Order: sequence, then C-alpha cells, then structure tokens
Amino acid sequence: MSRYQHTKGQIKDNAIEALLHDPLFRQRVEKNKKGKGSYMRKGKHGNRGTGRPVARK
Repeated sequence: MSRYQHTKGQIKDNAIEALLHDPLFRQRVEKNKKGKGSYMRKGKHGNRGTGRPVARK
C-alpha cells in the first residue's frame, strides 16, 4: 500500500479533519459521457479518418 503525501504540512491536532480539507478529497465536476451537457467540441480522435489523403512532398 502506498502512502499519500498530504499538502497540509505538519498535522498537530486532528489528522482526519486536515485530510478532509486536502486536495485529495476536494469536489470534482464530472463531465457527462451521454445526455445533457455531454457535447464535446473536439472529437475523440481529432482529424483522423477524414477520408482525404495527406499531401506530402
């Protein structure tokens, strides 16, 4: 098991309280894969497979 290196410096009184305010347990906003709010401007694979040949010299 690996140990987590917290960013709260030296913890004195309440270790659980200090870890709860650490970036490890911050709230994260998850992007929807499907449905409302799931539109992605850039495609998954960029411009791959456009059907046009690449011009090389």
